[in-house]
Amino acid sequence: MKARVIVTLKLGVLDPQGQAIEGSLRGLGFAGINAVRQGKVFHLDLAATDTTAAEREVKAICDTLLANTVIENYAIEITA
Repeated sequence: MKARVIVTLKLGVLDPQGQAIEGSLRGLGFAGINAVRQGKVFHLDLAATDTTAAEREVKAICDTLLANTVIENYAIEITA
């Protein structure tokens, strides 16, 4: 099974990298951008064959290492 984890900053948490990207886009002439928030994407190749077990394992991985749950949210997508 494969999993994709998308980690983003929670709303209300300052995102200086997103703000820098936003400023650069405006400087390049992309005037229609209201805001930019940056994040991270992780692709995992899992040995699990059961979707429920895979999701449980990836959630534990996220809570332990991939996301700082105090300031970040994450979303998990499991595919066969």
